[in-house]
Amino acid sequence: MNKVDFNDRMLSLGLARVAEQAAIASADWIGRGDEKAADQAAVNAMREQLNKLDIEGVVVIGEGERDEAPMLFIGEEVGSGTGPGVDIALDPLEGTTLTAKDMPNALTVIAMGPRGSMLHAPDTYMEKLAIGPGYPEDIVSIDMPPATRVSALATAKGCEPKDITVCILERPRHQEMIAEVRSTGASIRMITDGDVAGVMHCAEAATTGIDMYMGQGGAPEGVLAAAALKCMGGQMWGQLVFRNDDERARAAKAGITDYDRIYARDEMVTQDVIFAATGVTNGSILNGIKREVGYITTETLLMRSKTGSVRRMIYRNPTK
Repeated sequence: MNKVDFNDRMLSLGLARVAEQAAIASADWIGRGDEKAADQAAVNAMREQLNKLDIEGVVVIGEGERDEAPMLFIGEEVGSGTGPGVDIALDPLEGTTLTAKDMPNALTVIAMGPRGSMLHAPDTYMEKLAIGPGYPEDIVSIDMPPATRVSALATAKGCEPKDITVCILERPRHQEMIAEVRSTGASIRMITDGDVAGVMHCAEAATTGIDMYMGQGGAPEGVLAAAALKCMGGQMWGQLVFRNDDERARAAKAGITDYDRIYARDEMVTQDVIFAATGVTNGSILNGIKREVGYITTETLLMRSKTGSVRRMIYRNPTK
């Protein structure tokens, strides 16, 4: 491995371009009803751009195992081969269904940190809990019942439970959780897909109106969300959920030995990272791709945990 230092400042704009180009590539598939084509377009563009960066990159969170994903699979090496060794977590199109149906909050998402800095989460479920910045440590926990979490957060915020809004992925497995949260008087913002964006909403509660995220979603997306919160501020916990022995075997292959461990944000992402996300469809965090005659415009969020900087960039590009 190359011993060149991880220069997050120099690499950050290159990472933003990776997210932008993936979003632009998927633009042709917005509202066209073809999830696979939208995802493949984003994957191809993201891979092409990553290979232009001067890094020795390894995809630790990707599109799946090598035999399931032709490109950007877990363990794939990307970059020019010169430069620092880095871990890369990515979702070339977070919200393929959202893109295909032209629904809100589809994003292209990528995070990068020094080699060995990110949890190698297997392709299983993860129980997630997240709140925004400004609260004391550990006022809520995964061990708490959902209603207790709402009450604890309301107390810390100085409001009533009815003033709390929780974001939950709309799935049958969450019916009991949804009922319990509603029993407190709190409101729920249901999302159909895209739980990286769901977690990120907590970090900008004043803008999004969301105070807390909870529920089961993909473990790889959990690591991406932790990278975002490491930059934006906020607390997050994740616990892997296994449905069968095959999923436990995947975890073992990824180096997981304690199947019951609860990971805090900084245990999922242990060192400083850079994070970039570009809006594909309009959402509460980012504007989606805008087409005009002769131009395409994107909005990208570029963040560095080392400095706490959050940069929003508008990229107006002539179409060929």
